[in-house]
Amino acid sequence: MENTPVLLSSVQMARFVARGSLRLDAVVPPALNADALSFLTAGVPDVDYGTPLSKAYPEGSFPRRLLDIPEVAGALQSLVGREPEIDHHAVHVREPHGGEAQSLHADAIIDVRSDAFDVQLMYYPQDVTLEMGGTLSVPGSHLRRVNETDTGRYQNLLGQDRLVCPAGTVVFVHHGIWHGGRRNDSDVTRFMFKIRFNPTVRQRLLWDTSDLEDPPVVEELRTWFPWYEQATGRLEVYNRVLLWRALTGDDAFDIDHWATRIANRPQEAAR
Repeated sequence: MENTPVLLSSVQMARFVARGSLRLDAVVPPALNADALSFLTAGVPDVDYGTPLSKAYPEGSFPRRLLDIPEVAGALQSLVGREPEIDHHAVHVREPHGGEAQSLHADAIIDVRSDAFDVQLMYYPQDVTLEMGGTLSVPGSHLRRVNETDTGRYQNLLGQDRLVCPAGTVVFVHHGIWHGGRRNDSDVTRFMFKIRFNPTVRQRLLWDTSDLEDPPVVEELRTWFPWYEQATGRLEVYNRVLLWRALTGDDAFDIDHWATRIANRPQEAAR
């Protein structure tokens, strides 16, 4: 019997829109985490760009079992729909006391879409400690449009998040978030498996909308991150408003009238 996907709530969707990521701690069961280590060591067979999700991974394969976990399946469906296409996948391995810290980057060229986004799943099959060099990301950076490694010279932004997590954690990120893998200074080989998904349907009201009008939704969308500049940081909130309007179909949604002010186009002539 198939497990029913557990859809995200409106609060969780708003958190993703504000932060550019959503973290599901220890959502993968220990048995599957154990299988993952041997599977990822052997490597994951390639999947052609644009392959529909339902055809990408055979029944019973490790990726299919991972994506069939109700919380994982529900989050993916909430973000990109039931049948996204596979952009690519990759296994990232950092050997003990090896590797170099990646430059801070976004996994995209400048992307001007305000009404659509790709999603990357990042899966960590083992406990990730600070010394193991988990993925570093900058919350709230995903809507500030940059070209791939344009941010590579930036170091130690206030409020950046260096991942420390329990085994079986899955993180969904917006394709534009600034991030980079860190050097592994531990005695343990570190694994991370990622898949990038392209939506094939309009990303509108795909989640559990029963709490759509609850006050915590707007509070999530108001979130201010410590690296934001006083002036330019407001553009991040404005861009969230545009994305939330696209996701909900509510063209009147706003936060503190920031979008409403600049859309004002009076049509009546002066008398």
